[in-house]
Order: sequence, then structure tokens, then C-alpha cells
Amino acid sequence: MSGTADPFRQTGWPGFRARLFHLYFLIRRPMTLGARAVVFDRAANSVFLIEHTYVPGWQLPGGGVETGETVLEALTRELREEGNIELIGPPILKSVHHNRHASRRDHVALYLVDQFRQTAPKLPDREIKGAGFFPLDALPEDTTSGTRRRIAEVLSGADVSEWW
Repeated sequence: MSGTADPFRQTGWPGFRARLFHLYFLIRRPMTLGARAVVFDRAANSVFLIEHTYVPGWQLPGGGVETGETVLEALTRELREEGNIELIGPPILKSVHHNRHASRRDHVALYLVDQFRQTAPKLPDREIKGAGFFPLDALPEDTTSGTRRRIAEVLSGADVSEWW
């Protein structure tokens, strides 16, 4: 950094305070980036949704980016774990938005996935209560409002709003 001191390299009280705050945020908010996808089957005009055991309602698949992972690696892993979905073509980044009201993640990257295949089912995951493709005109009644909004925005080509 030219001309600016790095607060994490300072000594004395300012440096200690900066390191303390950094440690606090790492502990308080360990997952700061997430990835979700609107997985769209054009032929069936349907989207893939999941229902977790620990939160109510149907949602878009995805999850947190783990240490050492890129966002795309996390998305690929989550789609494979939650829905046996393998990417065939690259996902399309639609937005990166603030998401503090929906989860502990600060920001979530939202993708459109329309080139994929489903692989053979694996053993059920304890976190997943239900998963599957649903026609756009027949989403489950308890699909979250944020999920409904994201699907509509992504598939209509509209700008994706900042808040979940």
C-alpha cells in the first residue's frame, strides 16, 4: 500500500484494536460469501428448489463459500450435494447482492444455470427435507418470497434487486 499504513501491520493500540476487530468479525460472521442458483429446465419450464430441515420454505439451491474455494467451486459443490446436478455449461452470473436479512452471509452471488444434467441420486442428506423441479406456474405454496422474486427477476431478464 503506497502512502497508507496497513492497519493489520501496525503495532501498539491501533494495531491491536484492528486485529481484535478482525478476529471478532471472523468469529461472529464466519460465512461471508454465498452462492445460489436459479436452475432452470427450459424444456419443462421448471426450476429446481430445495427445502432444508433447519429453515421453513422452499428455496434456491446453494450455500456458503468455504475457505479455499472459489464462488463457482462452491456453487458446483452445492448443486451436486443438494440436487445431484452437474454443470454442463458455465453458469451465468446475474448479481452479487447484500443478503444479511436472509442468512449470516454478507453477500450472495446469484447465477442462472440452464445447462446441466442430473446424476443418479445419492443417499439423502440430513440437511435436505425435500428437493425437486417444479413448474413455474405451480411452485410450492411455501416457497419463500425472496425465492419467488429472484426466479421472476432472473428469468424475465430484469435487474436483480439489491436485497434478498
